[in-house]
Amino acid sequence: MYNLRIVCLSLSLMYLQGCTAIALTAGSMAAGEGVNHTLSGISYKTFAAGIDDMRVATFKTLKRLDMNVTNQKEIPDGWKILALAQDRTVEIDLEGLTKRMTRMRVVTHKGQIFFKDAATSTEIIIQTAETLDMEMEARLQSTTDTPQSAQLKGRY
Repeated sequence: MYNLRIVCLSLSLMYLQGCTAIALTAGSMAAGEGVNHTLSGISYKTFAAGIDDMRVATFKTLKRLDMNVTNQKEIPDGWKILALAQDRTVEIDLEGLTKRMTRMRVVTHKGQIFFKDAATSTEIIIQTAETLDMEMEARLQSTTDTPQSAQLKGRY
């Protein structure tokens, strides 16, 4: 019985030999993607907002997330903002593409220079988008709440 198992196992391994290359390729692709994500954990998003609005939303987001802004400087196409979060350094570039469109690039360095935290970078972008939405909604709300519209609301 034992010999039969050995023979069956050997035969099945010979038939599955071609699948090994596929499994190794898929495994190495998945591992490579994880390393690439860790080493180049840079997140980008383009917003339909001017650079001034983006700058305000970014500062409000960083404050809400309890991140300390350590430096900000104007660069040729926009702003570079540096912030700290525990053992991470967050580098944010705001690049004005047009008067109403801004590209945000976030890199979160974790410890040494080679390790990046893409999850934190992505979350900063998501939270900035939410802040920007709240700012735009508040701005729209303030323009629609004129005395005339308040009177109309009270009548109906």
